[in-house]
Amino acid sequence: MTVTPAPTGNRFRSGSGRLCLDFMRTLRLRGMDAATEELDTPEALSAWVAQLGPYPDDTLVPVPTQAVLRQAREVREAVHTLLTAARSHSGPAGCPPGARALLNRAAAAPPPVPVLDEHGALTYTAADPVGAVLADIARDALDLATSPALERVRACSGPRCAAWFLDTSRPGNRRWCSMGTCGNQAKKTTWRTKQASADRA
Repeated sequence: MTVTPAPTGNRFRSGSGRLCLDFMRTLRLRGMDAATEELDTPEALSAWVAQLGPYPDDTLVPVPTQAVLRQAREVREAVHTLLTAARSHSGPAGCPPGARALLNRAAAAPPPVPVLDEHGALTYTAADPVGAVLADIARDALDLATSPALERVRACSGPRCAAWFLDTSRPGNRRWCSMGTCGNQAKKTTWRTKQASADRA
């Protein structure tokens, strides 16, 4: 059995504020010509679970089969379908039956199990680490789609970013998925535009 240890760096983007939104980000630049599949191999899915799952840093995540990789991508697309419907006038009831059934099935699988160790630290374990995280993702999506928090889900304003995030700012007017990336790039672009205008003047 091949296993993937938790990565030492952050290969995948996180910080959206919800697990299901982080998982959606594995299809980068969704809807654009440059869309990129980050879960292109079973090893990539294992690495995502090792990085963003709830397991201890030294957990070895088994590399799943191609069938599980396909299932994971299907869950991701069902999450996107559900949340797109939920954010529309139809609400979560507008989610197509196939996507709803897929998420309900995924959510019914055993999630990661909390374990309190002898040092008083809470860790998580699972017989099927990948399948358990997919269950967590599906449960998170179902919860978000039917929660008042849905009103705080935003699409990043970056012209080269299609990531969704949960706006937890007090005024609720956050524009960027990350100030360190898209926000900073937007500020640089604005500065260059103003500088160019000043130079022409």
